[in-house]
Amino acid sequence: MISEPVRFAGFEERSLKFLAALGFHQNREWFHENKDLYLQLVKEPMGYLVEAASTRFAKLDIPLHGTRKTSLYKVNRDVRFAKNKDPYNTHASAVLTRNGTKKDGSGAYMHFKPGNCLFAAGVWYPEPLELRALRETIIKRRDEFLAIEHNLASKGLSFDSEKALKRVPPAFKHIEDLDLQRLLKQKSFTVTRHVEDADIQSPALIETLIELTQDTMPLMQFCWRAMDPLRDQ
Repeated sequence: MISEPVRFAGFEERSLKFLAALGFHQNREWFHENKDLYLQLVKEPMGYLVEAASTRFAKLDIPLHGTRKTSLYKVNRDVRFAKNKDPYNTHASAVLTRNGTKKDGSGAYMHFKPGNCLFAAGVWYPEPLELRALRETIIKRRDEFLAIEHNLASKGLSFDSEKALKRVPPAFKHIEDLDLQRLLKQKSFTVTRHVEDADIQSPALIETLIELTQDTMPLMQFCWRAMDPLRDQ
């Protein structure tokens, strides 16, 4: 018997309202009283989105996947070393990666919060040796990487640089090329596409995720070729 393909019908209008209420009611009693609503309005549709996207990615030969068990981030916050002791996240998030888990530092990320709904894709904060290998590869294959960046820019996408270095790393201070200097300051290579709150109610939301991921695949493949030899050692 052939199983029906996973379908994503969109989030309910109440989904973001629930997350807003969770931000106001940061206590375990309220959450446990309303846990069924959390499951219905947030966790279940997020699971459908992840699994539907994973199925579509496979058909499109995009090497990213995940499941509702391995890809969704928990609503409970780890507050052990945090100044903010609120027990719950006020956003819903998940990631699709090559190994299907949240431990891979590259892939497609989804994040939904009132007033801040977005998709992101790329490589997040590689380990120091991986980042150095990636920077060295960017220097060696400058024109190829700049072409990737230019193609992303033509689609309205630019590298997230909120936490970029202010100076070129000391190991690369001899580099005089201004484009390379700018790229060498990056600690990660990701792009973000924001979506309107109302858009997450539509099944077409998954198309935005697919489009962003396809647009970003040349970037991820470039990074993987640079970093994977270190992971295989």
